[in-house]
Amino acid sequence: MAAQLLPLFPFSVVLLPAMPLPLHIFEPRYKEMFGDLREPSDEFGVVLAKDEGIVNIGCSARVEHVVNRYEDGRLDLIAIGARRFQIDSLDQSKSYLQAAVEFFDDENVADPASDLAARAQAAYRELLQLEEVEPPETRSARLSFQIGQLIRDLDKRQALLALRSESERLDFILKTLPEYIARQQRTLLAKRVAPQNGHAKGL
Repeated sequence: MAAQLLPLFPFSVVLLPAMPLPLHIFEPRYKEMFGDLREPSDEFGVVLAKDEGIVNIGCSARVEHVVNRYEDGRLDLIAIGARRFQIDSLDQSKSYLQAAVEFFDDENVADPASDLAARAQAAYRELLQLEEVEPPETRSARLSFQIGQLIRDLDKRQALLALRSESERLDFILKTLPEYIARQQRTLLAKRVAPQNGHAKGL
């Protein structure tokens, strides 16, 4: 597939297909970038920004809804994750970063085994209960991406984004989720206990 140039929005998040992403656009270079997006179908690429640079696999997004337009050009908007891509090369000819990318989808499109899907559904329910949230609003029919929205560990979510079959992603989730859930439970417990520490009881 021929590479195509995509505006990039490096961010401290891993976007997944069909995942909503609220953004506040205030930097001049990104005001310019969103000004260059003329059609609702125009895409920009969201890539995870780390201390050592950006990762080479991301997810494109389309602007779903502009919530606010400010007189100084700032924007509040909701974007929706669209297609996954891999960066081939970077382009710095504009004030914002662009990249030649190749879009990809699953190589294995077979449905996951029923027992795998059932165990993943059970893990999903456990994660929802732990986070005390309702299932996220999503248009993705892929359970792995629905679960992935609840995983706060960005490295794990990035690994999920790169896998190219639903079965692989569900298997990855089932292998990594028990340790992740245990860590989240410890974190939640620490938050509950911390306010009680250091307070003397009345005499």
